[in-house]
Amino acid sequence: MRANVGDRLLTHGRIVGQQDREGEIVEVMGSEGEPPFRVRFTDGHECVMSPGPDSVVEHRAERPAAGPR
Repeated sequence: MRANVGDRLLTHGRIVGQQDREGEIVEVMGSEGEPPFRVRFTDGHECVMSPGPDSVVEHRAERPAAGPR
């Protein structure tokens, strides 16, 4: 799993009823884009993670552009 600063990390809930968590990668601490990552979640919580198979990196270039408002 590789990421860049500004990419989104989506971590799926592991048990029934647990919400998915979405956060922004604010620091890549491994070499060549590898984990661990410092992630800031939408609730303001920030932590260092080495994501597992329940996580997906959404690269900035892959995100749909915001439409006109």
